[in-house]
Amino acid sequence: MRRRRTRRHRNIRKVEKAVSMSDLLIKLSGSRFGAGVVKLLGLPAPVELARSEGPYAEQPLTGKKILLGGSQNGYAMERLRQIARDAGAVPLESADGGPDILIMDATGCTNPSDYRALYDFFHPLMRSIARNARVLMVAALPAASGDPIAAATARGIEGFSRSLAKELGPRGATVNLAYVASDAIDRLVGVVHFFCGVQTTYVTGQALHVTSQVAAPASLVYHGALKAKVALVTGSARGIGRATAERLAQEGVQVICLDIPAASAALHETCRAIGAIPLLLNIASPDAPRQLMDFFKERFGRLDILVHNAGITRDKTLANMKEQSWDQVVDINFSAMAAIDRMLLSENILRDQARLVYLSSISGVAGNFGQTNYALTKAALIGYVAAQAPLLAGRGICVNAVAPGFIETAMTRDMPFMAREIGRRLNSVKQGGQPRDVAELITFLCTPGACGISGETIRVCGQGLVGA
Repeated sequence: MRRRRTRRHRNIRKVEKAVSMSDLLIKLSGSRFGAGVVKLLGLPAPVELARSEGPYAEQPLTGKKILLGGSQNGYAMERLRQIARDAGAVPLESADGGPDILIMDATGCTNPSDYRALYDFFHPLMRSIARNARVLMVAALPAASGDPIAAATARGIEGFSRSLAKELGPRGATVNLAYVASDAIDRLVGVVHFFCGVQTTYVTGQALHVTSQVAAPASLVYHGALKAKVALVTGSARGIGRATAERLAQEGVQVICLDIPAASAALHETCRAIGAIPLLLNIASPDAPRQLMDFFKERFGRLDILVHNAGITRDKTLANMKEQSWDQVVDINFSAMAAIDRMLLSENILRDQARLVYLSSISGVAGNFGQTNYALTKAALIGYVAAQAPLLAGRGICVNAVAPGFIETAMTRDMPFMAREIGRRLNSVKQGGQPRDVAELITFLCTPGACGISGETIRVCGQGLVGA
């Protein structure tokens, strides 16, 4: 049985790789002859992005060359240095050799003159930064300052980081910003591990807030922290849901994969491959919340991780949209999730320190033609996590949303050629993401190391220019 599961697991990975390899421009750019053709035609030359296929390592930055810089009077430098050292990173004294990781402590930037520290650190390095490098900037929380100049100065760093991400994106490098409260610097451990590690492949140009509002767990251990946890992933027969279930299973999570009865064959195949438990259920049915509550109460007595991935599209312009299409999308993409949450929270099935992750969309950030119903629900989820987060913080529960951009799936593969090519290139890394890239961010948000992050919506879009 073990051998059969392993074979099927490999088959799933082969399918995902086949989708990724359909991007012919990456193939051309990687060959000497093809690179010349790409350059002659003036096409973008996307690099092959670094990815991991395994679980978290005990020291995720082992062997990576790192440079740290900082502004005067910053409050995070020593902690950042310690985290990087404990994670196995190799400190560099200069840019010689090309750094793999750059961390900038900008928490001391309180007036415009402090911005010079950003220029002095990054300017000499720009031509030597390695392919697939990782850049993490840390700034003070703008809202924590009572001085408008200091608040504005901190907020300006976001514009710098997003622009830097666009400059470095063609190399496959990522740039992200963490606003961190002065009493939450210990919660940077997981942030450094993820945003300086290989798993942040398609997450770039993002800004998140790290605070102490959520009660912290006893340990912020990253490696092996999810073993024996119980997770429910809805809509997990295929695509992002399947990749998420697979990724959580790699970390030792007992995954329950839920999908509609029509997806039974695909769901059971996924579950056999990763050792998950299948659950056939339409989440929009009136009794779905009660059925889920009874299932987890009887089988496990609890639920540690809930990933609301299930969703549908019924695309039409508003003038041509039928009532049924409107209602179906609202019911499944938002109303059903809220009803399930109410039941599981009221019955204490979702335990303290639980993690809730919701699949929003770039459409919910920027809107999309012909998707008024879909964008409505995905924007609603962004508002939902922001409102839920402070209500559940006292129980140590983190609530976040993930907003994918152009992800290479069977659906995008069937798009018209030109539409697909435009979707792939309209981001900083000039290519589509993989379901695994979304699953990596979801999995990180489920770890104890993400306890400083709640109420956030983080995009997995390669810094897509639409909604970037």
